Amino acid sequence: MKALLLYPQFPQSFWSYDRFMEIAGLKAVIPPLGIITVAAMLPPEWEIRFYDRNVTCETDADWQWCDLVILSAMLVQKPDFHALIHKAVRLGKTVAVGGPYPTSVPQDALDSGADFLILDEGEMTIPPFLEALRQGETQGIFRSIDKPDVTQSPIPRFDLLQQDAYLMMAIQFSRGCPFNCEFCDIISLYGRKPRTKEPDQALAELNTLYELGWRGSLFIVDDNFIGNQRNVKRFLRELIPWMQQHNYPFTFITEASVNLAEDDELLQLMGEAGFYAVFLGIETPDQDSLQLTRKLQNTRNPLIEACRKINDAGLLIYAGFILGFDGERTGAGDRIQAFVEQTSIPQPMLGILQALPNTALWERLKKEQRLIDSNSHPTGDQNTLMNFVPTRPITEIAREYVEGFWTMYEPENYLRRCLQQCLQIATLKHHQQTMKFPLGKGLRLVIQLIWHQGIRRPEIRGQFWYQLWIILLRKPQVLNMYLGLCAAGEHFWEYRALAKERITQQMTSDLPEPSVTFTAKQLSVRS
Repeated sequence: MKALLLYPQFPQSFWSYDRFMEIAGLKAVIPPLGIITVAAMLPPEWEIRFYDRNVTCETDADWQWCDLVILSAMLVQKPDFHALIHKAVRLGKTVAVGGPYPTSVPQDALDSGADFLILDEGEMTIPPFLEALRQGETQGIFRSIDKPDVTQSPIPRFDLLQQDAYLMMAIQFSRGCPFNCEFCDIISLYGRKPRTKEPDQALAELNTLYELGWRGSLFIVDDNFIGNQRNVKRFLRELIPWMQQHNYPFTFITEASVNLAEDDELLQLMGEAGFYAVFLGIETPDQDSLQLTRKLQNTRNPLIEACRKINDAGLLIYAGFILGFDGERTGAGDRIQAFVEQTSIPQPMLGILQALPNTALWERLKKEQRLIDSNSHPTGDQNTLMNFVPTRPITEIAREYVEGFWTMYEPENYLRRCLQQCLQIATLKHHQQTMKFPLGKGLRLVIQLIWHQGIRRPEIRGQFWYQLWIILLRKPQVLNMYLGLCAAGEHFWEYRALAKERITQQMTSDLPEPSVTFTAKQLSVRS
């Protein structure tokens, strides 16, 4: 079998870092871990060609060569995902698809012409798919309500990657989350019992990347790295000596729930292992909204104090925030802005609430007949209007979103938070704990940054040099991290204009519910 594995393109989004990638000479932030893990499960006698279309596109010769096209996609990749299915059908190729998007909405893939749907988790559904091919079947849907033992997962095919095109590499340690947030689709996809790999299994993946020559930052892509705290501590205790023996070749970033701040031992282990940053799902400082959406882990302790404690452990904080919860009071956007200022979180991801398929929120709104079917996600990005009728005027939510995003990413505000966050982070003495750029890319990034912010932009030129001097005098240990955050501003200053434009376009569209129609004038903010 000649299999062409394709990973669809992402539209420009909060996390795409387009301008940052451009000035750093990179193509994508992280590689597609799912599909290269699938590649490791395919029969060894198969011929495989893999393309991450965010890095390099396949050729006409690749299409002519293959017997089978395999696609994996998230919701945000919807446009290119369907375009690839249509092309495969047109060329008479067999198409197999999987990943979070077709797992959540399988009918979309069927409607586009996919032959095989390999849904849920591949360890359970790839073997019956392969057996169906051996039996000569030409179509099928493969699902499993059982969750696989991830200790049996193979090492991903990292050798298929064009490593120098990525900002970071990636591994996965666990799947699932113990919490029950109403809006989250992780628990519907992967369950509430976090399943972890064995420490030696995760170290084997790190060793593979090390032997392939990777030196730099690495994203542990778990949706909640600390979901199983006992097992994650087992892993960290073995990771620390491995990092010491290999002279700290990597630094780590991951996602975790806010209750990380409640575990001093876990924070210490993460710092010693080389973690430099964590993404937190804070969502909102409004306690009533957190209670309603069942994000109770965020209500146990003051959120500002939790952020301070995580900074004190040496970790930079990234965080997500959401507007549009039921019962949300006017001014939620202002309260999020105030929280961001108090904590100096440099890159707050502000989004408008979406009811994702098969979540508890989706099911509740469906019963309440509040879903807006014809207003489903045009991009799946954070700046998409909600796909349900909210409890307060959507004009108000949209205005708070645009004003909040615009203000938080005003260049002066953004750079000030970058400085304050870096000054707040405790530095660890035993190793360098900061963002690491791929070999050969760091110098280019610094030169481009000096040109764009230290020379070309008169409105921030003085601030750039003043703040850089402060970092060099007071905390040179975090210089790499600080410069990386500053460079990312080039993306966000461009992206905030795109976010404003997207929301304005949606507001001027004909929406199906009278309660959610409005005009672009109602969205005006100072540019």
